[in-house]
Amino acid sequence: MKLTVNVDGGARGNPGLAGIAAVATGEDGEVLAERNETIGEATNNVAEYRAMLLGIELAGELGADEVELIGDSELIVKQVQGKFKVKQEHLRPLRAQVVEALSGLDSWTIRNVPREENERADALVNEALDALGSG
Repeated sequence: MKLTVNVDGGARGNPGLAGIAAVATGEDGEVLAERNETIGEATNNVAEYRAMLLGIELAGELGADEVELIGDSELIVKQVQGKFKVKQEHLRPLRAQVVEALSGLDSWTIRNVPREENERADALVNEALDALGSG
């Protein structure tokens, strides 16, 4: 089964209280599942990587063997693709975890879009943070 998974992560403050979200849709565009959670204090980039891991996990739970990951962080997407070096030491293990998780799929692609095209995942991140009273 092929799924599209939109992911987003963000922190209020950088670092600050962070949230992550993933929205899985089927080939017909129907939302099959969505998930969001807070992850404590983190940077925006850490949150973006953690959101990717959440999205891959969600796709696996739904039985996907093909996944298109969509995120609005060009830096993180290009790091996962291997087009950009991971210069920050603390991000290297997270990138390795994402690549390892993706290796369990038959096929995968990843691309970045403008934030406006990642609206639901972005809204879910903010819902998670708002629920904690983080303004």
